[in-house]
Amino acid sequence: MIAMEFFNPIDRTNWEREEYFTHFFSDVPCTYSMTVRLDITQLKRSQEKIYPALLHRMAKVVNNHPEFRTAYNRQGQLGVFSQMMPCYTIFHKDTHTFSSIWTPYAEDYNLFLKDYQDDMDRFGHVHKREAKPNAPENCFNVSMIPWEDFEGFHLNLQKGYQYLLPIFTLGKYQEKDGRYTMPLAIQVHHAVCDGFHVCCFVEELKSLLG
Repeated sequence: MIAMEFFNPIDRTNWEREEYFTHFFSDVPCTYSMTVRLDITQLKRSQEKIYPALLHRMAKVVNNHPEFRTAYNRQGQLGVFSQMMPCYTIFHKDTHTFSSIWTPYAEDYNLFLKDYQDDMDRFGHVHKREAKPNAPENCFNVSMIPWEDFEGFHLNLQKGYQYLLPIFTLGKYQEKDGRYTMPLAIQVHHAVCDGFHVCCFVEELKSLLG
């Protein structure tokens, strides 16, 4: 359970986004997705582990913007989490199934990487949908589809119009003329996140990738 100090309820009577939120959450419920290509050449050349490096950079940008941290908490309050952490999928080659693991966000990449590796060592071989239990509320979801490049990817959630946090899906990287690129699909709720905010996320993430 997340302590209340990590969740800041929104006063909707004085919220500058109230008109937009009501329109896209209640009047015309609307989610949307965008797929972009990331240049990960510097990551490849640095020989960093690509998955945790991308998780950390995405988490950094998510935490820079309240639009990606706005959600209903378990008590049904609308508000903004002070910090988000990634909850990400891993694949089990022996059973062709996947599991979810979450790792606390740390601004220091080396600290995050250590925690990520600790989680992988402890939970990476647990064959359950939630390999690491008790995921806190302030998690955002990241999936990896490393077998295929794609130009577009859309999630169809039965209760998607009630889900406000972003969902990210990474694909297979490709090499062309010495550059490595990878698709990233971003799914958001229009009630809290406009195209401008998605484009800001993409530009900041690209700048962190070099």
